[in-house]
Amino acid sequence: MATASKVQLSTDVGDWPEYYRSGISQDQVNRTSELLQENHDNHHIFFNTGGLHNHIAHDLLAKWALNATTEDIQKSYEKNVTYQRQGPSVDESVLRDMGDSTEYKKHLGTGDNYHTLLKFFENEIDSFGWENALQKHVFAGDERADDMLVRMYAGFLHPIIHLGYGVEFRQPAIVAEALAQAACHEIWIGQLLLPAEKAAKEQSDKSSKSVVQLLDEIHDDKDMQNAADWGDGNKVRDGVLARAAEKMIQYAAQYHVKPEELEEKNAEMTNAVCYYTAGAQHPPNMVMYDFYFIHCVNSSIFFPAFNKLSFLSQANKVRLLEWKVRLDLAMYTSRKCPDIKFDEIRNYKPKQPSGWDGIMDRVTSFYDDGHAVKLVRALAHGQRICEKYEGKEEYRVKHEDWLQMGHMAIDSVEAAARFEDVPSWVRSAGFEEAWKEIPLRAQL
Repeated sequence: MATASKVQLSTDVGDWPEYYRSGISQDQVNRTSELLQENHDNHHIFFNTGGLHNHIAHDLLAKWALNATTEDIQKSYEKNVTYQRQGPSVDESVLRDMGDSTEYKKHLGTGDNYHTLLKFFENEIDSFGWENALQKHVFAGDERADDMLVRMYAGFLHPIIHLGYGVEFRQPAIVAEALAQAACHEIWIGQLLLPAEKAAKEQSDKSSKSVVQLLDEIHDDKDMQNAADWGDGNKVRDGVLARAAEKMIQYAAQYHVKPEELEEKNAEMTNAVCYYTAGAQHPPNMVMYDFYFIHCVNSSIFFPAFNKLSFLSQANKVRLLEWKVRLDLAMYTSRKCPDIKFDEIRNYKPKQPSGWDGIMDRVTSFYDDGHAVKLVRALAHGQRICEKYEGKEEYRVKHEDWLQMGHMAIDSVEAAARFEDVPSWVRSAGFEEAWKEIPLRAQL
């Protein structure tokens, strides 16, 4: 049985995630659970002191869901365990402080306390259940919960991705990891999310613009195109929010969701992020996905799972989605608003033409840190949830495009792996500088 400190996947299809391939065996369930447990018990959520994230849970869960072999799951773990660092021991004095509301916040925002924070949230889940712990710490609507909700969107969406895995796979221990991870992050992204939410409420009588309409307007706005510089350390914080915060907030505030629209708006969000992520190409350089944009895609799969949570209010479900789209818009802006070349998707020639099963067989035996399998799984899920809305103008990605994007994803990471010192992802696709070291298509 899965608990706050024990990972245990299930062979019961009723407990399985939003998107999976059938045929998962008991052996796959057991080995994946064992490896996730080892990671939970022994490793820090950041693999270095610079705050780069441990993706083992993401990689293994996504591959397990796509019916990776036990051997591939084991190899994936062995590749990524080599550079993880051990978590610090629990600090009992800090753990006691966490129970005091006046002391609690003093220990947030640093990775130094990760395992102590993890123990605190394990205790909270043991005491109240994971649903009530989330309600208390993230969704209560008070100052303390809002602080944590902001942190969930920090770190290029990593905490909410981690939470999504905990919720989607029904693993309280992964939920505890997500809460502890969020608590380790800073809250500067609140400088966008909170003012945009306030501004949106002030104009709630107006109809929401579609995501792609806002993307078009941002793309054509010179101030937004020039908000981030290549030399910015963090192009959202030091670029968009430093140079164009007011305009970014104005754009973000023009998007809002009604409770009765949640299912469709989740699909619209997914369609839009896949549209700009796959379309941000730079011929004659090889096809390659942007590293930052893929986090917007990879996180999209979890919002239908959040919508199924019975304890979560409609207002909180709306809030989760609105914040996601507003950050998606800021992320697009932060990479210099690249042209979206949709013909690159429509005209793409797959290296190994196949259906989704062929792509998934390849990506589950591709050994990176988990980004590739997450991307393929999110794209396949996107096709499923967008299908019934594709006749609408704001859904620019249509049925035949999804498989094309899946081929682009696996072909590009496999091609990059054949080169020495070529990354799997381009970083900041709207900047010419980002493509200088990316091979030309003629070199493939």
